[in-house]
Amino acid sequence: MDFAFFAADWLGKPAWMWLAFIGIVAALLAFDLGVLHKEHRPIEVRESLVLSGTYIGLGLAFGAWVWWYLGAEPGMNYLTGFVVEKTLALDNVFVIALIFAFFAVPAHYQHRVLFWGILGVIVLRAIMIGLGATLVSQFGWVLYIFAVFLIVTGVKMLVMGDKPPALENNALIRLMRRRFNVTDEHHGERFFVKQPDPATGRPAWFVTPLFMALIAIEIADLIFAVDSVPAIFAITTDPFIVYTSNIFAILGLRALYFALAAVIERFRYLKPALAIVLVFIGSKIFIADLLGLEKFPPAVSLGVTLGIIAAGIVWSLFKTRGGSARAGAA
Repeated sequence: MDFAFFAADWLGKPAWMWLAFIGIVAALLAFDLGVLHKEHRPIEVRESLVLSGTYIGLGLAFGAWVWWYLGAEPGMNYLTGFVVEKTLALDNVFVIALIFAFFAVPAHYQHRVLFWGILGVIVLRAIMIGLGATLVSQFGWVLYIFAVFLIVTGVKMLVMGDKPPALENNALIRLMRRRFNVTDEHHGERFFVKQPDPATGRPAWFVTPLFMALIAIEIADLIFAVDSVPAIFAITTDPFIVYTSNIFAILGLRALYFALAAVIERFRYLKPALAIVLVFIGSKIFIADLLGLEKFPPAVSLGVTLGIIAAGIVWSLFKTRGGSARAGAA
């Protein structure tokens, strides 16, 4: 057997590192769906907290390995990207809750939608990160465009706030309803069902609301990726660090959803903190240029990011400690 293939360069790293990471992700997904959740049932808060903690622990363990094997700077960049993506995922939880409510997805089928949604996210992020890495390697000035975009996005979030998406006005959802047969009711766990066409009476394939919810979640992640991918490239341009930190943060999204969906309003002040983080990450490249630095110190970047997000979490929990009514009065 020729082992030279495993040492071949893939986007700056040996092939075996990419293959090992893909193997870990595949094993986690298989264990999650095939062992833990092979039966459709609602996931209790306690179970989701344990799962979320496990995924966070695995992500941090991988970061520790990156630190040990690749060095302190890649390790800190991985952790910074992981924290930023995990924080963005909290905003994603709120949107997913709106999607499930809009399509009236039963609690015991929500995990199925999220599982297939995660698979789609892994593929979409690979494509977007691959394109981003290609652009950055060919045109260094693209990083400045990413940086300006992050600053504008952060300022916009601070000034204009964040409005919930109007799903009924989503162009793709309206297009699917026009172009495809869509059932009004759910059909168990099925994304597609065959039943008589009301117009012709002949058997035809119909899309179920469960599949519509899946498409809406993929659209939402694509929108979130427009923020998160430039953010991680502003932290590091190493495709391996970019992709692994993104995916490890996303893997726990299902568990995070079931743990936080009911209490997401308690983190209402986390969004301004996230906006400040985006402005800070976007500003780093300009600050480094002004100070004559080759790059912004990763340790300072990680410390500032953790500090801002921690302050947002603490402030949110403090302001909402008496419940939503009291928080509203405050």
